[in-house]
Amino acid sequence: MSKKIFYRLTLILFPLFFLVSCMTTTTAAGNVGADRKQVMLVSEEEMNESANQAYAEVLAEAKKAGTLNTNQATLQRVQKIAKRLIAQTPVFREDALGWDWQVNVIKEDTINAWCMPGGKIVVYTGIIDSLNLTDGELAAVMGHEISHALKEHSRERASQSALQNLGVAATAALLGLKETGTQLLGIAAEYTLGLPFSRKHETEADHVGTELMARAGYDPYEAVNIWKKMEAVSGSSVPEILSTHPSHQSRINDLQVIAEKVYPLYQEAQKKGIAK
Repeated sequence: MSKKIFYRLTLILFPLFFLVSCMTTTTAAGNVGADRKQVMLVSEEEMNESANQAYAEVLAEAKKAGTLNTNQATLQRVQKIAKRLIAQTPVFREDALGWDWQVNVIKEDTINAWCMPGGKIVVYTGIIDSLNLTDGELAAVMGHEISHALKEHSRERASQSALQNLGVAATAALLGLKETGTQLLGIAAEYTLGLPFSRKHETEADHVGTELMARAGYDPYEAVNIWKKMEAVSGSSVPEILSTHPSHQSRINDLQVIAEKVYPLYQEAQKKGIAK
């Protein structure tokens, strides 16, 4: 083999070997089969550091505006539901219980909620009030957002963006520099708050979130109800939480299948008294 051919083969094969080495499974399968392989170039530590900074900034702005945790009854309700959901996360990730979970409510008309990497949760009163959410429906929303964090979708999207913008070799060199302060500043906010998740990620979060709520003692069919309500209020304008999501009807159909699959987990939770 000539040196020229060898060099060309190296250029072709090295990126493939590099990508394979960066592939990981972030969660166990659970009953919904959530063990998809993902390419992760950005480290978990760097993503969490950025998330902590972005979360602190969001809370600081809300506190300054007088919109942070203004209703203690609502805050306690949201935190109680979060506690039940978080208790079930080891089914997918054993390390999740050790995360620095934080749950806050911001008084704002936005129909949205999110969970940053590492378990930083914000629920806006707009989604609770506008949809008149039951506890089970709120658990469906929060379970979905928690699932994005469990599956590290923000980190995956940041890694995909790095590949697209820099190329494999350049990305490897960049990450080797560990210049977190300049290279990854704000990356968690960008990929959790700024840019919408892909349909694949949304469907995956629906599946994992529905299993979480069932295991926590919430009727998984309430995950179907929440998207029927979303469809009713969306009208001609799409709420932020629905941007680039699967169509209402396809999502409802899919969730009905998943709800049926995990319903026995809900029944088991009821027998164990988890819901009490």
